[in-house]
Amino acid sequence: MSRKSRAIITGIAGFAGSYLAELLLAEGYDVYGFLAPGEKKDNIKHLSGKINLDRFDIVKEDKVGRYITSIKPVFIFHLAALSSVGKSFALERQTYDVNFTGTLNIFEAARNSGKSLRKVIFTSSADIYGEFKPTNKVLTETQEFNPNSPYGISKAAAEYLANYYVNHHGLPIVISRSFNHTGPRHSETFVVPSFCKQIAAIERGDVKPIISVGDLSARRDLSDVRDITNGYYLMALKGFPGDVYQLCSGRTVAIKTVLDKLLKLALVPIKVRVDRSRLRKSDIPVLKGDNTRAKKHLGWTCRYSLEDTLIDTVDFWRQKLGIKTI
Repeated sequence: MSRKSRAIITGIAGFAGSYLAELLLAEGYDVYGFLAPGEKKDNIKHLSGKINLDRFDIVKEDKVGRYITSIKPVFIFHLAALSSVGKSFALERQTYDVNFTGTLNIFEAARNSGKSLRKVIFTSSADIYGEFKPTNKVLTETQEFNPNSPYGISKAAAEYLANYYVNHHGLPIVISRSFNHTGPRHSETFVVPSFCKQIAAIERGDVKPIISVGDLSARRDLSDVRDITNGYYLMALKGFPGDVYQLCSGRTVAIKTVLDKLLKLALVPIKVRVDRSRLRKSDIPVLKGDNTRAKKHLGWTCRYSLEDTLIDTVDFWRQKLGIKTI
């Protein structure tokens, strides 16, 4: 048996989970994770043979319990979720089942996992804040919850659950409220990779040089996924049970500005067309977070600039579509 400390990542095959797996491997951990039924391994195929994988449904309490108690991890990073705000309106019950009931199963299994467990990192979201006034205020960890999507509701409910397990069961849970983050491997159902995939397809000559967009006026606090996952790891090392940390850049950028920067990176001229089907209801005009607590308590900083993130992301899609990059 390996003498390395063991860490479990739920959602290991996801966008952020794959980067966290790389980080934990580099730090010397034995990394375990499980996939949902039918979930693809594309994001972690380069880690084959380096990580320990299983596959089952997170809403199956008995399977989750047996899995976690058998591994006896030092850290559990709970990233698994249905994470699309837009899709959550069409998949309400499934969103609640995975994001709330799945989290309940993880916490209950963690409570019975043994003395080796040092920390559970639960990844919540800035979407729990929903609508607020004034619309341009900087959000801190004390901001009231007012979610306006099934996804936001599911994460807010799971935060209440986390607080209950900390206060009544002594489970060492630390909560991350992650703001928008992107980068290579991000699903094209999200705005930045959607732009990048379209640009790469245009460059390859697959489609006309027109990019379809939704609302470009929204301003978002946008970070690199590699910075966010580094924050999760620092929370495991330094975070105090029951505390909440906002992982965010502390700056806002208009989606139009992001698009303009990407169009400058494009290898061919591209026109922009608004696609009404991409306009999402209940959108929040400005979302900006305060990362003071994470910086002060964890020593966390953003190492990647927006430009770095966009260059890496568009290059990822070029490579995925078989376009050679210099």
